[in-house]
Amino acid sequence: LANSCIKEREPLKRVKRRVGIVGFGRLGEFMYKGITESQNLQVAFVWNRSLDKVKGIVPDDLILENLDDFANRSPDLIVEVSHPSIVAQYGLRFLRTADFMIGSPTALADRELSTTLTEEARHSHGLYVAVGALWGAQDIQKMADGGTLKGLKVTMKKHPSAFKLCGYLVEKLQNIGSDPFTLYEGCVKDLCPLAPNNVNTMACAAIAAHNLGFDGVVGCLVADPSLTTHVIEIEVAGPGDSTEQFAVHTVRTNPASSGVVTGKLTYASFMSSLLGAHGRGCGVHLC
Repeated sequence: LANSCIKEREPLKRVKRRVGIVGFGRLGEFMYKGITESQNLQVAFVWNRSLDKVKGIVPDDLILENLDDFANRSPDLIVEVSHPSIVAQYGLRFLRTADFMIGSPTALADRELSTTLTEEARHSHGLYVAVGALWGAQDIQKMADGGTLKGLKVTMKKHPSAFKLCGYLVEKLQNIGSDPFTLYEGCVKDLCPLAPNNVNTMACAAIAAHNLGFDGVVGCLVADPSLTTHVIEIEVAGPGDSTEQFAVHTVRTNPASSGVVTGKLTYASFMSSLLGAHGRGCGVHLC
């Protein structure tokens, strides 16, 4: 008789992970659509420097006009796909409120900022770094962990219209001819402030190759007017001498529309990173 009074338990309702999007360019809009179609995620807010780009696409109640108010939307994860300056200005506050996924890892070439965010991530929330177009990021990280990574070079080749450059590289780009031209070759640390929107793949490589870091990883930037794709070459050097050395050389060719910074298949990679940016606790994680 007592058992007849026991009600059957109702199934637990799945709680969706609330995601705040900071930046609404092509990549931000792609991720917004992916989140709205997900059964496990929901949009907490969308912020963009120019609100005109957001209105008409995002419902008014999801638009965040003042980024300083982000915590009021109770996000579980904040995704930055805007500019390194946002990471510098808000990264610490983001981490103190929620997990934080960086889409502009060139910001971490600043050693002081990198140290500040890494220290905060050790005891507050997870700091996730989207691998984007970096092929083999986890393998590079494993070699760095084991101390077997001896060298790493990342070469990025794009049509000149795909570059958004600063400093002396602007003049270099303006003066190229019809042949492929090397705009820069040297340590990634010095390149990041000169091409903050273009070399996130290199920055991610420097984070994965933590035993080499931004000073030790070599970046090479090539403008090629004949290209209709983004080409990324990764050269890994491991143990051994010049005659018998472990080496890996990969070439990733990604279709890209004229003048765009991000290749087409990198959008899907970022969405995959977003889905994997949870459940790993405090610390810094590639995703």
